[in-house]
Amino acid sequence: MNAFNPALHRFGDVTVRLSVELGRTDMPLKEVLGLGEGSVVSLNRLTDELLDVTANGRVVARGEVVAQDGRFALRIVTLVGDEEDGSANAGSPSGAPTSLPEDSPEDAPS
Repeated sequence: MNAFNPALHRFGDVTVRLSVELGRTDMPLKEVLGLGEGSVVSLNRLTDELLDVTANGRVVARGEVVAQDGRFALRIVTLVGDEEDGSANAGSPSGAPTSLPEDSPEDAPS
């Protein structure tokens, strides 16, 4: 909570649900019922698009999928602020995007 108002520090232990959505699609129910093991469902996002990170349903950042310790992870590329107050990248003292430790290229999903 380094760049935030010190008065907010007391809320640092509040749990917030973070979610990342790969994409969406609309399908007729008959196609959904026909899904089985090995089925492929195309989503509305391109593979190189940044994914939205939501906190309790509100977009707070955008990031890219990486692999870390054998698990999927998300590297934060940019923080999203309220457009009217210009607080994009507010989570970083320098205003630069915040990110996880660098992964080597072989860790990235193919």
